[in-house]
Amino acid sequence: MIAATTLGLFLLAVLALLASPGPNMAFILAQGAAHGPRGAFAGAVGIALADLVLALAAASGVAALMAAWAPAFDLLRWAGAAYLVWLGVQALRAGSGAAAAQGAGPWRGLHIARMGFFHTLMNPKALLFFVVFLPQFAHPDRGPVSVQMVQLGAVMALVSLAFNTSLGSAAGLVARRMAAGEGSARLRQRLLASVMFGLALRLLVMARPAVA
Repeated sequence: MIAATTLGLFLLAVLALLASPGPNMAFILAQGAAHGPRGAFAGAVGIALADLVLALAAASGVAALMAAWAPAFDLLRWAGAAYLVWLGVQALRAGSGAAAAQGAGPWRGLHIARMGFFHTLMNPKALLFFVVFLPQFAHPDRGPVSVQMVQLGAVMALVSLAFNTSLGSAAGLVARRMAAGEGSARLRQRLLASVMFGLALRLLVMARPAVA
């Protein structure tokens, strides 16, 4: 079991990280602005699921093996960039039709969740982050470290889900109060596409950080 003091410090660290501008924040803000609170929730679900998968990978040692293999970083980086470019193109296409003016229905919600999942999973820095971050809050005297890392990952996923849903929903409400209509919907889709292209460029120029 994780000590209460350790869990409290972990929650503070997670909240500080979530509040810091980064690719996930940009993704959630763009989805919320383009698709409203439902779109924000769907994107947050995808990110939270990816966080949980990365925590499981870190706990099992798979993430450490990938982090130690230098080509894995570049493979993830290029695959993630290609995926984000594809998402940007899809957003531009959606913005040219009447579908851009509609909210996030069931199918669109699943699509956005999948986008958030792969966007996070294909970020090589996220993989390295979980390898370095979670073990700092796992103590051998409290039980198996791998179990503690999974527990911490689950807590992080839940906090991430709540935070990103609130943030994206706020962005969606602001966007819809500022403008309405098909022209505004197209503008939001173009903004979403610009964010996807910007995140892709960020991955392309990203340098592999050193891992101790």
